[in-house]
Amino acid sequence: MSARAEVAVREQAVLGEGPTWDAEARRLIWVDILSSRVHTYDPSTGRRTVMVTGQHVGAAKPRAGGGLVVVLRDGIGLHDADGAFSWLVHDPVPGRRGNDAAVAPDGALWSGTMRYDEAEGGGSLSRTAPDGTVTLVPERVTISNGTGWSPDGRLMYYIDTPTRRVDVFDVDGERVLNRRTLATVEQGAGWPDGLTVDADGCVWVALWDGAAVRRYTPDGRLDRTVELPVRRPTACAFGGSGLRDLYISTARTGLDAPHPLSGSLLVLPDAGHGTPGTPFAG
Repeated sequence: MSARAEVAVREQAVLGEGPTWDAEARRLIWVDILSSRVHTYDPSTGRRTVMVTGQHVGAAKPRAGGGLVVVLRDGIGLHDADGAFSWLVHDPVPGRRGNDAAVAPDGALWSGTMRYDEAEGGGSLSRTAPDGTVTLVPERVTISNGTGWSPDGRLMYYIDTPTRRVDVFDVDGERVLNRRTLATVEQGAGWPDGLTVDADGCVWVALWDGAAVRRYTPDGRLDRTVELPVRRPTACAFGGSGLRDLYISTARTGLDAPHPLSGSLLVLPDAGHGTPGTPFAG
């Protein structure tokens, strides 16, 4: 694998987040939360697009029938393939916005929220079915972040950033049970943010303020650390040919003197082997 990150898209995103490989369109989707933008990037041609949303956008994922599902400040919206927009879930709460999200193997959307002031316990994690039915996970959450599943779909990994933990749940149909700790990021190493799971069942975690991504084995052992030139990586996902390249979103928000690449989309070529994602079934 490459031990050095390269630039996939040079950008000055304020809060780049949520890279996701869209297998049907053969492109990467990622967002700039605070600039209310959804970006796409085709690594084979270099073609890019940018869509401006009406409000802060925490995540954007492909839909099975084309278009995107987007996690916005005031709920979850649907963009059809022709660009038409509709609300699937409209639930505005003053001072709160949507944050990271992921699509489960069954096609449901798991999405999180957080308060702008990052107040303790002010966030949430919920499952949204394709018909818009929302099931709230009864767990205390502050800054809901990375979510992903083991290759066999029996485990769900989850990060609530201030806990410093990567947690794991057992999956029982539409429910998650038996929350426990897989790994803890020590003081001084940054904060766990977004995650992805590779074909070996290992969990890759972006470390906000840690200038690195880490790979943890299924038993929680730290297996690999890749240092990055930017201080605030936010999330990672495998994409490209054979799902072998690890794409990493980054942020420049809150930095007095950000690195010139802060806010860009980075890539670790041939970093491993990802698993095919599932588009949202709604």
